[in-house]
Amino acid sequence: RLQEFLKKEVDLELSALPDFEERVIDVSEVEQLMNSINSIPAPCAPVINPQAPNAATGTSLRVCWGLFSDDTVQCYQLCYKPVSTERHSDELAEHTLKIKETYCTITDLLPNTQYEFWVSALNASGISPPSERAVYVTAPSPPTIKSKKIRSCESAALVCWESRDINPVDSYTVEL
Repeated sequence: RLQEFLKKEVDLELSALPDFEERVIDVSEVEQLMNSINSIPAPCAPVINPQAPNAATGTSLRVCWGLFSDDTVQCYQLCYKPVSTERHSDELAEHTLKIKETYCTITDLLPNTQYEFWVSALNASGISPPSERAVYVTAPSPPTIKSKKIRSCESAALVCWESRDINPVDSYTVEL
C-alpha cells in the first residue's frame, strides 16, 4: 500500500496566505523574573587563626579558622603541606580535606615538623579565594633517657637523654 501511495502525485495547496506578520516579542517579564531571583555570591576568603597553645601533639595539629562575613558556606577546603627550606619545596605532597566545621584536627603528622595550612570556603556559586597561609608546628618527640649514663649521689643526679627529632628542640623540662 505504501508503494502505491508513494507512486501517486500529490498536489498540496496551502489554505493560508504566506504573508507572515512581523511580531515583536516582549521579554520584559522574563527579565524582571530573572532579576528577582536572589543569586548567592561565592564566599569571601576565610581567615586562618595562628596556632593556639596546646593545639599540637607529636603527630597531630588542631587548625582553626573563621569566616568574617555573612556569606553562605556549604563546606571548607583545608589544604596543607610540610614546610621545607630546600629548593624543591614545591614537590612536597599537598593534602586537601573537605570539612563542614571551622576547625579540624590533622593526624598522622611528623613530630617537630612545620606544616603550612590554608583554607577556602565553598558554596553553590563557587569557591572563595584561599586564606593567608599559616605555619603550625607539631610537638617534639619525647627524648630517650640514656639509662646507662645516669649517675647519682646523695645531693645530685646526672641524667642524660637524646633527642629523636631532626629539627633542634628549644628547651627541655626535667621533672623530679
